[in-house]
Amino acid sequence: MNIWLSIGLIILALVGGAVGGYFLARKTMMDYFKKNPPVNEDMLRMLMMQMGQKPSEKKIKQMMASMQVQTEKANKKK
Repeated sequence: MNIWLSIGLIILALVGGAVGGYFLARKTMMDYFKKNPPVNEDMLRMLMMQMGQKPSEKKIKQMMASMQVQTEKANKKK
């Protein structure tokens, strides 16, 4: 009886650790991406120049604003 209790507690601890680790890692990554967005203005400029477009400051700001709105909408869904 005592061995089954030990095995049950070990399994419970493993499952609890996995679930807790998942949520901790998810929160950490969400905070990281909020502080350091994966795309910035310089990257957009380079991308547009590679596509053969001359990036204007107005167009860059519009694209960044639309990306910010989409990010906020995605965060509200969760």
